[in-house]
Amino acid sequence: MSDQRVLANSAVMAAGTIFSRASGFIRSALLVAALGAGLRGDLFTIANTLPNMVYILLAGGIFNAVLVPQLVRRITDDPDGGDAYASRVITLSALFLGSVTVLLVVLAPQLLRLYLDGRLLAPDRVAHLESIVDLTRWCLPQVFFYGMYVLVGQVLNARGRFGPMMWAPIANNLISVVMLLVYLVVWGSVGDGPEQYAPLGTDQEVLLGLGSTLGIVAQFVVLVPYLRASGFTYRPRFDFRDPELRHTLSLGIWTVLFVIVTQAAYLVVVRLASGGTAGGGDGTGYTVYSSSLLIMMVPHSIITVSLATAILPQLSVHAHDGRLRDLGSTVGSTLRTALALVLPFAVILPVVAGDVAGFAFGWGGGADTAASFAPTLALFGPALVFFTIHYFMLRGFYAMEMTRLVFFIQVAVSATNVLVATVLVPSRPAEETAPMLVVAYLASYVVGAVVSFTLLRRTVGGLETPQLLRFLVRMAVVLAFAGATAWLVGLALADLGERPGPLVGLVRGGASALAGFVVVLGGARLLRIREVTTVLDTVAARLRRG
Repeated sequence: MSDQRVLANSAVMAAGTIFSRASGFIRSALLVAALGAGLRGDLFTIANTLPNMVYILLAGGIFNAVLVPQLVRRITDDPDGGDAYASRVITLSALFLGSVTVLLVVLAPQLLRLYLDGRLLAPDRVAHLESIVDLTRWCLPQVFFYGMYVLVGQVLNARGRFGPMMWAPIANNLISVVMLLVYLVVWGSVGDGPEQYAPLGTDQEVLLGLGSTLGIVAQFVVLVPYLRASGFTYRPRFDFRDPELRHTLSLGIWTVLFVIVTQAAYLVVVRLASGGTAGGGDGTGYTVYSSSLLIMMVPHSIITVSLATAILPQLSVHAHDGRLRDLGSTVGSTLRTALALVLPFAVILPVVAGDVAGFAFGWGGGADTAASFAPTLALFGPALVFFTIHYFMLRGFYAMEMTRLVFFIQVAVSATNVLVATVLVPSRPAEETAPMLVVAYLASYVVGAVVSFTLLRRTVGGLETPQLLRFLVRMAVVLAFAGATAWLVGLALADLGERPGPLVGLVRGGASALAGFVVVLGGARLLRIREVTTVLDTVAARLRRG
């Protein structure tokens, strides 16, 4: 598959992801306006995040990384195009996820004790603990619907239908936006006032918990018509003795261990983050960390995930045919394309972090709240680069079914994250909790990127490393000028305010970022950085056809 074909397939997914992330951005801004970034915001954010974390722990790795290569093989090799195999997987998964979800709702208090800082279990926080337990019980049914959404989406991806899975989250975000607007109409915004440290009332818990779960239900339901349109007809099957199904599950053992290690590290992150706001005051915690991570994930989802999803079936074919050189070439060229788009974001985000925070989280009069996001946002910029490299390397290993090696790489990543976080966070003031967690995140993916790149390069015989080095040198020159330009524009507009609200953040941050990106585009043309110009030419061609 040519670079242009990969870009064309990725464009379909990227378009859906852009709309999805835009609606998710609105949801995040409304959430901070409604609940703040303090203790009250953390109560809901942790409760609403736990279902996704638990789903990933239980089944996410198998669904995302192992299932697609197996489905591609069954579609190619089976007379029925893999329908029977997919039906078995869906049936088994639905039974497993349904049973686990019921158990989790019953054991919600015990589950939360694993994730919360000890200060939230103290006698003076009884009302807060009751609030987060109630919220978690409303949210935990999401575990089942997260699983079914990802499973059905991966069946569609294996059949070449990449768009629906990227567009479906918009339904979830729209429901969440309506839910938060209702909250703001009824109870108003907390701003920077003391209510951002108070527990939620029963009516507030029902609205937020039930509304969030209905959003995930809608996200799954939207995909069902596309499944039939793809030519697949689901029929419940209980003959789980299929050898290929056992092969999938055996591959999944190492992936499950991978996910357990990852989620164990993330458990430490959530626990440390919950301690940042547990004492009230100006501490930064999980809401600041996760909302900033959401902004970092915008380019990741639009660029990296779209490109990786588009090439994963191709990588599986190369691995199946034993063409490891072609696999390495595909990973290497696609990595450069991703970095051509990710690197400018990573350089410019730290420059405009204060303005981005003001625009994203300054609604509802929370100027101090918005300012608390800036250091965390700035640090996530460079972290994205190493996360992107690591992410692409793992796609290559998964295509070759080297899940055991991936597990040991992830042990190194997670151990670094936990070690750095547990050293830094307790030694710094509560205001620096979220930024220190990002430093740990950055350190862990520096380790992951170096180790995974080195091992994959050795395994497949090369990742077009000389081309990558030449690309990085030219990009470094362009990005130096782009970052300086963005900083100078921001400096020229400094009189607009030190702690910007949404309007100033949009104007100043937008002007700075635009100036930086214009320099990137001009510099790429001047230095003939093909990875950038190819993307521009592809976008221009699609716009002309439109």
